[in-house]
Amino acid sequence: MIKAIINATVVTVSGEELSGATVILKDGKIHSVGAVEIPNGAEVIDGRGKFLSPGLVDAHTHLGVSTEGAPAEFYDHNDKSASVLPELRIVDSLYPGDPGFEDARMGGVTTVQTLPGSADVVGGTGVIIKTVGNVADKMVIVAPSSMKAALGENPIRVFQGKSGLPSTRMGCAACLRKALSDAQSYVAERTEKEKEGKFFKRDLAMEQMALVVEGKIPLSVHAHRADDICTAIRVAEEFKVPYTIEHCTEGHLIEEFLAEKSVKAAIGPLNTSRRKMELVNRSWELPVALERQGIHFCIITDHPVIPISDLILETALAVKAGLGAKTAMRAITLSAAEHLGIGHRVGSIDEGKDGDLVLWSGHPLDFDSHVEMTFIDGELVYKRDI
Repeated sequence: MIKAIINATVVTVSGEELSGATVILKDGKIHSVGAVEIPNGAEVIDGRGKFLSPGLVDAHTHLGVSTEGAPAEFYDHNDKSASVLPELRIVDSLYPGDPGFEDARMGGVTTVQTLPGSADVVGGTGVIIKTVGNVADKMVIVAPSSMKAALGENPIRVFQGKSGLPSTRMGCAACLRKALSDAQSYVAERTEKEKEGKFFKRDLAMEQMALVVEGKIPLSVHAHRADDICTAIRVAEEFKVPYTIEHCTEGHLIEEFLAEKSVKAAIGPLNTSRRKMELVNRSWELPVALERQGIHFCIITDHPVIPISDLILETALAVKAGLGAKTAMRAITLSAAEHLGIGHRVGSIDEGKDGDLVLWSGHPLDFDSHVEMTFIDGELVYKRDI
């Protein structure tokens, strides 16, 4: 079914807002945008007085693996059996029945990256998914999407007092370096054996870690404190691997250094308490500072730390704290998509992109606005009842 959303103010994100424009959805894609003719037989949705945005993108969640209300021992995102577990794949824990998916659609969030947690220094690979479906494999956009790594307080707390590393921040860095070094050696040996036509025994952990050292997926490094952020950059540069900084809580304390390094950061959750030591400098100054330095960043919920439906609220609060509205809207759409390497598919209202759209009662960043309709791949997946 072809759909035509007419008369709305279209927040394209990639360009200027279009007043009273029409967006045509066809075959799951955005077919056309602007002053366009409505095809015969199209389902017409009148957006007069409303705003149409791209589907929101949350680049760092545990959606589908940490169901709200479930006992912590049933959370499926932290294995904790060893500090380095690159063979784990979060897609194998993904539960489409998590009510958080309905919350996501209600909040206009159509695409997320779901990641392993931060208990392990290397916790396994993440997956990028759409927020609708009942079969995990059919929800997937990219798998694997990144290799989760973690520095700082969490892995230290989990493994301190146990045999082996880490018990300190330098122990975390050593674990990460060894995993990368082992993967480099594995790739070299595999390449040599393949050239010689000899049998090579696969190692599932190293096969996954090899994706990082070959530059096929980035390290997504959990790092709150400034020293942990710098360590993540140091190690990534040492091994010449792609990386992103996840959380980046003290980024405003080293903003010029981050700009110098052209860091990509997923920041947040911003609207939360200082519930552990490394969050003592959590501040709404963070997004403002990163914008000031021209640093590429997106805003995240870390669901269920903050409910995923509050992604837009968190972003509106950042605007209240001084973040530019255009930067803010981009931070939960196109910048988040670029952070994940899928900006060619989602994150803006442009012809040829996926038909992921949200119709709002007012501007998305207005506190009294709400989601009226959410579309994923051109299909209506949420409609407000009142």
